[in-house]
Order: sequence, then C-alpha cells, then structure tokens
Amino acid sequence: MAGFPIPYSLYRSFWCGLDLLFPPVCGGCGRSGSRWCDGCQRNVVSLAEPLCEVCGIQTDTPGLCADCQRARPRFSALRSWSAFDAPVRPALHRLKYRRDLGLGDALAAQLSGFVAALKWPVDCIVPVPLGQKRLQERGYNQVALIARPLAMAMKIDFEADALRRVRETRSQVGLTKLERRENVREAFQSKSKRVINRTILLMDDVATTGSTLSSCAEALYAAGARDVFALTVSRALKRHGLDSA
Repeated sequence: MAGFPIPYSLYRSFWCGLDLLFPPVCGGCGRSGSRWCDGCQRNVVSLAEPLCEVCGIQTDTPGLCADCQRARPRFSALRSWSAFDAPVRPALHRLKYRRDLGLGDALAAQLSGFVAALKWPVDCIVPVPLGQKRLQERGYNQVALIARPLAMAMKIDFEADALRRVRETRSQVGLTKLERRENVREAFQSKSKRVINRTILLMDDVATTGSTLSSCAEALYAAGARDVFALTVSRALKRHGLDSA
C-alpha cells in the first residue's frame, strides 16, 4: 500500500481482508490466490502507437484519424488502458456479469499508473451511468466499481450521480457507428452543481466508436463543465468482432 493515499490504502485493506476469508480467483486467468494475478498484470495488451490525438484509436500516422476529421467527438481526448483482449476482456466480463465486485479495485490499482502518466488536469471522475432497468437487473454499475477506487488513488472527487440516463437505449453491441451515435443522442443529462467549472474524467469500461462517451461529454458541457477527458479500461478494435463501421 506504500505510496497510496490513506483512504485508498484502507479501502484496499478491506478487500484484502475479504480475500483472506474468501480466497479469490484471478479475473483474467481463473487461477486461485488473487483477484488479478501478477501474470495477468504483465500480460495486459496495450494499444500500439501512433494513436489518434482525440479518440485514441490506433492509426497509421500521428494526428487525427479519418473519423475525427469528419466528425470530432465532444470530449477533448480519449485514452484506453488496454486492447479488449485477454486477460482484461474476461476480467471485465467477470466484473460485469459474475458479481466479482472486488475485481474493480484490483483493476483500478494497476490502471492508476496509466492515468497518472496522462497528466490530465482533472478535478473529478464521473462514470458513464447505466439505464435504470439495467441497473435494477444487475444491482450495480461495474464502471463505478473501478472509478471509485481510482478516484481515491488519484486524490480527486468521485461524482457517481453527476450523469444520468434520461431515456433507455438499445445495447450498442452489433450497431454500426451511425446507429450507435443516434442510439445515444441526447440520452444523458448532467447535474450542473456537480460539474460546473470542473475538468471531468469521464469513465467507461469499453470504448468501440466513442459514441456513448461523446454523448455524455455533450451533457457535461451543457451543464457547465470546463473540459472533459474520457478514459476506458479497454478499447474494442476491428479484430474483436464488434461492428464499428
């Protein structure tokens, strides 16, 4: 826990104590003994540079990708800690669908170094919210389980309810880029007292086209945010079979 703020060290100690009582398995490889083993930490697949200056997708040359040149997203920049490959992909599925809640803290601990290296001047972290129906079904927002300890590690505020969905949307899986953009258009609203004059770190688990993050950023700017940077745990690429055309 050395080097971490005291509140975050205590938060981590809570999960470590639970792990002593209920021995965990690794979210990435399934081995017993830890939630996120040393091997999986070493095997995280990073996105190869160069990256688009705005949306963070892999490009052939530095600068803006073709999509951002045609229609620039509303966030200032998006970066993703990993490609949507093993071991992160199964870990996110386990966190999302198998209620391995402590895995959020385990991922945040490694993610914190990546975010610190970005040197973004953010004031708080805002997670992309779930729709009410999906939140009731799942019982928790998996993104918030990573964003909360990450905010503690960074010593900045965590604003869990700064954004809300004002209408239910279809799942983005299987939709084209245009369909994704239309699906989430004006789907979010923000509470101005939470974000006004603040630089926001907007967080989601996986980015494909960035449409959801751009729509969220639009709502945050409308509520008075000074600037919005976007962060995801993973980035889905063409090889992952998720339609982004």
